[in-house]
Amino acid sequence: MQQYATKKDILERAQELIGIPFKNIDTKGILASGKGAIGNLIQECWFGIPVNSDPRPDFVEADVELKAHPFRYNRNGQVVAKERLVCDIINYMEEYNKTFETSAFYLKCHDMLLLPYEDKINISKEYFSIAKAVLFSFPEEDLAIIRDDWGKIISKIKSGIAEQISEGDTLYLGACTKGANSSSLRKQPFSYVLAKQRAYCLKTSYMTYILQNYIFGNIKNEKIVSDVSMLKDKTFEEYVVEKIDKYKNYSIDELCDCFKIDKKKPIKNKESLLAFNILGLKSNKAEEFIKAGINVKTIRLNANNTITESMSFRTFKFKEIANQTWEDSDLQNYFSETRFLFIVYKQDGNGILRLKGCQFWNMPYNDLEIEMKKVWEITKKVILEGASFRKVDNKNTSDLPKLRDNKVGHVRPHARNSNDVDELPNGKMFPKQCFWLNNYYILSQLNSTFKDKE
Repeated sequence: MQQYATKKDILERAQELIGIPFKNIDTKGILASGKGAIGNLIQECWFGIPVNSDPRPDFVEADVELKAHPFRYNRNGQVVAKERLVCDIINYMEEYNKTFETSAFYLKCHDMLLLPYEDKINISKEYFSIAKAVLFSFPEEDLAIIRDDWGKIISKIKSGIAEQISEGDTLYLGACTKGANSSSLRKQPFSYVLAKQRAYCLKTSYMTYILQNYIFGNIKNEKIVSDVSMLKDKTFEEYVVEKIDKYKNYSIDELCDCFKIDKKKPIKNKESLLAFNILGLKSNKAEEFIKAGINVKTIRLNANNTITESMSFRTFKFKEIANQTWEDSDLQNYFSETRFLFIVYKQDGNGILRLKGCQFWNMPYNDLEIEMKKVWEITKKVILEGASFRKVDNKNTSDLPKLRDNKVGHVRPHARNSNDVDELPNGKMFPKQCFWLNNYYILSQLNSTFKDKE
């Protein structure tokens, strides 16, 4: 086996691979082996390193891990990661007793040889090729957040609730399910409940940022944390909450005065814009939010502690849902991966809207895997049966899940007009629909301090 003692040796050999179709180096028929085949192909056939379960990096002498990763081009022609970057399996029985620096993730992936390749639709992977070869180490500011992410994962293991771990708990470093199916389970140290097998992973949003900024370009975005020393005694999320809380109880007009925004000028999403201004941003493109895939949502509380509007999401394609399982559905992936930042405003006794603060949130495991799963499964059933309207009290209604049917979510139209339709599996056209979070469910998830009496 050829030895690669230095990072320079590794990078020079990797750069020789750029542009060569994978079929030209597959001397062992590895491409036909299934998931993970491309990484194994490069490791064995190009670098001569046998595939193994060694917890150390692939290039032991140089302390570098090899990671081939697929990307695609979006409709705007931008490079985006096709998926998360999966790292080592989490051994619940051992990992809780380590530090971040001795964790399976950091020992394996602190320095990586990243080999991105374009995953072309309807083209055999034997014709794919490596597009770039880059040695990557985590920037100091990212490592501070990744360390906090690791701590959140370990905290659930120590609390005996490893079965409730979700990618939405964290920002850059996730814990994704890993195994043949959802029945792949492992023991955990502080509970008799078996937990889904999970692996450390770098989230899709983080990998997209790496591709766009460190590999294929250098897009500059505004930062919330300009110096990592700002996180010396607090987490990134605590830092954001503290910044927003400094303007607690300011009215919309008062905030506009603070940040020199025309109060009379109609501005879309003004409440969100004001929050970004508080965080020192001129736009809604914060580097940390992009890396973490954080979805910022503004919530308006009425004076009597109710929420009028439910929360909508993107319209879905009927045929896509019909061909998915819950485990690989867009909805399950979205809510399991996504962390939200709720910006909360509340009307005072005079009807004036005032900032109450903010809250980071992700959907609790049971709410997603029990309640939202029910909503999705009923939706799929109705779609497969051929969704249609019927008259009830002179109103058109369907069998899609309604606000009263589930405590977490429902489905209803999100079409621009009567002509905004999508094709059902049976060929008929039906108004576009989207999933919603119920207004009263959102209220139940808000911190109690937001609902204090004025």
